[in-house]
Amino acid sequence: MTTVIVIPVYNEAKVIGQVIEDVKDHGFPHIIVVDDGSADESWCVASAHDVLALRLKVNRGKGAAVKTGIMAANLLGADVVVTMDGDGQHNPADIKPLITPILEGKSDVVLGSRLLHREEMPWVKMIANSIGNLFTWLFYGLLVSDSQSGFRAYSRYAALIIDTKADKYEYDSKVIREIKNNRLRFTEVSVHTRYTDYSKGKKNKQGFLNGLVTLYRMLWKMIA
Repeated sequence: MTTVIVIPVYNEAKVIGQVIEDVKDHGFPHIIVVDDGSADESWCVASAHDVLALRLKVNRGKGAAVKTGIMAANLLGADVVVTMDGDGQHNPADIKPLITPILEGKSDVVLGSRLLHREEMPWVKMIANSIGNLFTWLFYGLLVSDSQSGFRAYSRYAALIIDTKADKYEYDSKVIREIKNNRLRFTEVSVHTRYTDYSKGKKNKQGFLNGLVTLYRMLWKMIA
């Protein structure tokens, strides 16, 4: 069973090299990095670490980068696809627990949940994520503990069948809709988050204002 790790990046030249090496050190050499139109050297750094490095010409959004990576993994024949962030917040040690339910044939999608370790998450982010969970449930009818987590695993079947048009941060919530609409088996696994000064200081992170924009996009696309 081949597991491919998909890492979307946007201006992560300072850390993406270390993220790649950490993933390899945990036994996962098959990595696809998708540079979402970065203004820095993210693509060059990734290319120098012996991975498949793809680059979008313009910044389209996290969802677009993730979808591009998953499409590439499908073309390469991946049995399991794992998506994780490129800023070092996700711990590669959690990849094996994340893919285990799929390898055992028990799930089609596994969602990494940070809210199962609430003590690790800043309270402001915890409240924001809880609000995101509520609206995801109201809009799409499926309640999960961490609808905004980008640390997820997909079986080959799920990676092929999930189809969402979202390009921005609302992509993560739209996947929840796809899980329900396609009746995919899913489970949640507790994952740890490493909040560093670097990750907390990122300008393009999913913060309160971005969360409002994401909510607007979700609502608008439901009524438009």
